[in-house]
Amino acid sequence: MDKNIIASLAFLVVSISAQSSSISGTESCSSTLTAAYSGPSVASGYVARLVANGLDSPRGIKFDNDGNLLVVEEGVGITALSFDDDGGSCVTVASQDTIITDVTLNHGIELSSDGGTLYASNSDKLYSWSYSGAERQVTSEASTLVENMEGTDHTSRTLLLSRAAPGMIVVNRGSFGNIDFEARDIESGHSQVKAFNITGITSPLDFNGDGVLLGWGLRNNVGIAEEPNGGGIWAVENSGDRLNRSGEDIHENNPAEELNFLGYLNGTESPNQGQNFGYPDCFSAWEVDDLPDFQGQTGEQFAPNDQNSTNNDQICGERIPPRLVFDSHMAPLDIKFNSEGTQAWISFHGSWNREEPIGYKLSVVEFANGEPVEPSDSRTAAVDIVSNPDLSACPSACFRPVGLAWDGNGRLFMSSDWTGEIYMITRIEGTLDSATERPNGTGTTDTSTSASTGDASAESPSSTASDSTATSARRIDSMGALAVVVCALAFFL
Repeated sequence: MDKNIIASLAFLVVSISAQSSSISGTESCSSTLTAAYSGPSVASGYVARLVANGLDSPRGIKFDNDGNLLVVEEGVGITALSFDDDGGSCVTVASQDTIITDVTLNHGIELSSDGGTLYASNSDKLYSWSYSGAERQVTSEASTLVENMEGTDHTSRTLLLSRAAPGMIVVNRGSFGNIDFEARDIESGHSQVKAFNITGITSPLDFNGDGVLLGWGLRNNVGIAEEPNGGGIWAVENSGDRLNRSGEDIHENNPAEELNFLGYLNGTESPNQGQNFGYPDCFSAWEVDDLPDFQGQTGEQFAPNDQNSTNNDQICGERIPPRLVFDSHMAPLDIKFNSEGTQAWISFHGSWNREEPIGYKLSVVEFANGEPVEPSDSRTAAVDIVSNPDLSACPSACFRPVGLAWDGNGRLFMSSDWTGEIYMITRIEGTLDSATERPNGTGTTDTSTSASTGDASAESPSSTASDSTATSARRIDSMGALAVVVCALAFFL
């Protein structure tokens, strides 16, 4: 073939590629919010879009059956957000309505499967309201379902309405302070996770005296989820701060944060259920080399301070250990399974007392047959999907993940309390919540990242990236590669 003809073909391909690039740049959302800080870094194949801002400390979130996102705004009450939504990655707030004004509500939120009953909590009580998603409003006064949960320091009362055992609702009650010695007494009700049958109750239940004990010695298990296949209850724990051992400060890299298995509500037996998980006397190891005189491994429990006959590693070895552990001080606040139970998504709020900040991210843990895939001593079980690119700017200039919620299209929404924002996380191709989904389709995650404001995608660095834009970008890459080949032929012929 004549060299001039080949060169002309190459020029034509490059020209078409440029035109396609120009066209793809217009395939974006009509409205894109921009964060006031460096936007998130995102694992390859994902998009994180900022879809709402200007909220007051959004914590727990939950979609109703009409597609409204219900948000607990700490110090305000509960807000309903409706969206203009293309079903893909272009989502913008259409309306914002305060449906409950109650400054004491601070975190917990749930909704009955029929969408007709809304549940929320403050540090002392669990409430319910009749609710209409079509009207975006509660249609009754509050009813008190559980009471006598008051406390200090850890006041979030996370709620989980069981699907495996209808009528049962799980409630977390954290510790009173960093080290709460009253939690040693099972009768105190401190640092416990319990479940209550709220079917047809006519008077409030008492947290201490009623309910089914799922576990005690649990410092502050803010995130709680039910594995959808077997019905197992899993919880993520915020562990202790400012610990010492044998006269040495060990707080920088110990203790580990935890993923605990608490048993079942559907009648399946478990040796973990109702048992002592160790706090306040035992904690889990993360960086074992930083623990003086410790002979165990990552994930095993140790006793802080000085060892004695009532406080030692042997006794801690008799407590229920975590199933997995995570780096210290990352502060996990929520956990949500995908519908097939193959992934557990965990929000890490981030550290406050560590020399180098850590956490501030959304990660995923792989599951199979109702269990994490990784062994209990793994240090790599949590794979980062959305994170802050510059942790040195945290916490003042970072998003801080709190609540997670799936919508009806298999997209994951995440609240950030410090920045007053809601993010939406999707796959560039396919549905995020799918039985066959893995972070990159192979069971591992490609950790290549890109940062932007408002919308982050590892496939497209544009702040207005969408699924269609990414598809066009891949077509452009293919055409560009063809142009290179043709140009090379022109050179050699």
